[in-house]
Amino acid sequence: MLSVSLGHDFGGFGLDVQFQAPPGVTVLFGRSGSGKTSIVNAVAGLLAPDRGRIALGDWVLLDTAQAIRLRPHKRRLGYIFQEGRLFPHLSVRQNLAYGAWFAPRSAPRVDQGRIVEMLGIGPLLDRRPGALSGGEKQRVAIGRALLSAPKLILADEPLAALDEARKAEILPYLERLRDEVNIPILYVSHSASEVARLASSVVAIAAGRVVAQGPAEQVLGDPAILPAGAREAGALITARVVRHHDDGLSELEANGIALFLPQLAHTPGTQLRLRIAAHDVILSRNRPEGLSALNILPGLVQDIRAGTGPGAIVAIDTAAGRVLARVTRRSATALGLAPGVGVHAIVKSVSVAPADVGGTAGN
Repeated sequence: MLSVSLGHDFGGFGLDVQFQAPPGVTVLFGRSGSGKTSIVNAVAGLLAPDRGRIALGDWVLLDTAQAIRLRPHKRRLGYIFQEGRLFPHLSVRQNLAYGAWFAPRSAPRVDQGRIVEMLGIGPLLDRRPGALSGGEKQRVAIGRALLSAPKLILADEPLAALDEARKAEILPYLERLRDEVNIPILYVSHSASEVARLASSVVAIAAGRVVAQGPAEQVLGDPAILPAGAREAGALITARVVRHHDDGLSELEANGIALFLPQLAHTPGTQLRLRIAAHDVILSRNRPEGLSALNILPGLVQDIRAGTGPGAIVAIDTAAGRVLARVTRRSATALGLAPGVGVHAIVKSVSVAPADVGGTAGN
């Protein structure tokens, strides 16, 4: 368990955060400029905060009250940057060996073959970084970090420099990293889709403060938080693939509720996490008929949060899980929405993007 308590004055911006990160991926989620990278740099030892304490279990990396400040190379960290930062004159094999060279002799031996297989970089071993795509470079960078036998992995928006195709290529490997490596991963992002795909837990950051922390489903489904703003609002539900239909749709089941999505590559029985964007949800007081939308989730309004403009975020508790809907305040009034009121959340099948569908632990 990583425990972080930090305070730092940048002059015009103050950082004051406390949180814990268990094994798995803990995402620092918030808008640009909220202080996420400063937190990661403090954990890495690249920023010396005015005050604070950082510990991995009983191992203290920083304690300003006790004058403990381990230097960065003593902290046993693997840092994955926005760009791979591979050595251009070395092959992939040699870049990986450079990471292994930093592993302490006392550390458990890291199986390089397993890392190469997990990241799918076997065919790349004899190539140099100049011949790799952006996604391939990031996979190699992840492998290099793992081979240093770190006690903690830091990832500062590792997909930010990639286009959508490269992001889609690397996300499954990051999911495997979350599920197969039993160490904490502190991951910085302002992308709601990345958070939904990867996060075991979320620490929502705004203006240098922690505004919420907890399981991804809990934080993303809270209409009072919205760390990336109303436009990025969306809830996370878990569903199981039931079957694939001949008309190009995949049928899923979420606690008795049938959901239909464009054809998925996952086999029946696979558990998936789905992010349903709030702006893709339509609400109806009565069960609608004669609609093209296939996904209709009955539920009860749990909360309504009006914004400063004409919009409002409505939280609906359904059997499938929490769903958020972004509507106008006029619509909320016309429908008579209030906590406890029954509604139907309507989601078009094609509105759930492939980037918003990911595997759960063990899948």
